[in-house]
Amino acid sequence: MEKAQIVLITLVLYKSLLIGIGVWASKSNQSGDDFFLGGRGLGPVVAALSYSSSAASAWVLLGLTGVAYAFGISTIWLALGSISSMFVTWYWIAPRLMNFSRKHELITLSEIITHRVEGAWRSRVMGLCSLIIVASFTFYVAAQFQGAGKSFASSFAMSTEASIALGAFIIMVYTLLGGFWAVSITDAVQGSLMALAALTMPVAAFIAVGGLSGLLEGLNAVSTAEQLSLTGANLGLYALGVIFGGLAIGIGTYGQPHLMARIMALRDEKAMRQARTITILWYLVVFLGMWFVGITGHILHAGLENSEQIFFVMLDGLFPPVIAAIFLAAVLSAIMSTADSQLLSAAAALANDLGIGGDDPKRVLFISRLTIVALVIAAVIVAIYLPDKIFSRVLFAWMALGSAFGPALFFRLAGLQINPLGLIISILVGFFGTVILSFQPNTPGDILERLLPFCLATIVLFLSKNKTTSGASA
Repeated sequence: MEKAQIVLITLVLYKSLLIGIGVWASKSNQSGDDFFLGGRGLGPVVAALSYSSSAASAWVLLGLTGVAYAFGISTIWLALGSISSMFVTWYWIAPRLMNFSRKHELITLSEIITHRVEGAWRSRVMGLCSLIIVASFTFYVAAQFQGAGKSFASSFAMSTEASIALGAFIIMVYTLLGGFWAVSITDAVQGSLMALAALTMPVAAFIAVGGLSGLLEGLNAVSTAEQLSLTGANLGLYALGVIFGGLAIGIGTYGQPHLMARIMALRDEKAMRQARTITILWYLVVFLGMWFVGITGHILHAGLENSEQIFFVMLDGLFPPVIAAIFLAAVLSAIMSTADSQLLSAAAALANDLGIGGDDPKRVLFISRLTIVALVIAAVIVAIYLPDKIFSRVLFAWMALGSAFGPALFFRLAGLQINPLGLIISILVGFFGTVILSFQPNTPGDILERLLPFCLATIVLFLSKNKTTSGASA
């Protein structure tokens, strides 16, 4: 049996499982709380794996391996930045967010941020949050669809356009059917596949390069001085830029609505503590494992024109067709685990946060599903007609959301007063600061784009926190 046939059979079985989960989960959706948070009954294993796989999408399996392949050892700071932000999220944010959302019966990140904001101010902030979420997720989901296109195109005689449309359709179907439960359970399955790939591929690559001695000799033979340096051969302030710019990528974590939803959906504090342990182990395995795959890939397949293809090249070189097919499913898992979560969060932003669905549960579900369809269509158009590097596109949306919403989330959970006007200005500064800096020449480690908007947004909140506007305070 040829490789393409094995891959096809594996994917058909896998997609059938996902759609089956969607059909099963659809029976549990009776209200917006069910559709968006699964009735707050998420267990630790599903919560941890769905959180992790939603955070580590195609940008880790394809993007992180690609930049590690191209730029070398200094990219370790990207992995460490993501890991460190996960610790902050699960040790500081998670216990506060879970209790806060339950106490006040809030189901989205926007509702957390706008809690106690009243009247016209609430409508303004909600509208701004929804607009930013939908705009950012359109580009974010488009990046996932591009990853799907690359995955299919690497195995079948399909055009990129057809591959993108097929992957988008499958994601849309089970998200429409099952809502949060379907998304969370399928994400858990996909997270397990990603962890399996991240465990076995580095081991196989380490053996293929000849162990530690072969690794060191190979790096010296094919790498430049910049690729062998922890700072990209930069010194002084430039070296600090590379280090802290890489670490700052974790800031984006704090403003991701789909990640915070996993925490709000946990059933109790015991489940939260167990989920935290599982998430820590998963992050260490996947982020460090995929970084190592990119580093060893540079030795085994030097001169690759498109660095984001190194994952597929390594699959072909390290494993027999059956195993390669399973790991190809892992790539699609990464794509779907993020795309489905973001589609659901965008639906929540419109149907729940803006109150478009009103008080009728059936209408809320209808508007939510309509939003998902519209966003899928928009993301497919962007993916096909405005293609970009997966890593670049994901990173832009990731940092924009983190800088826009992260500071407000920290202030809210810390119990600090938030002035409505200051809140709006902070969100605008964080979001548009990231947009503007993304068009500027890169600084070492992209430190300005990744760190400055978040810091400025935080300063705005701090300066306005004791002031009031039109008698309104948050």
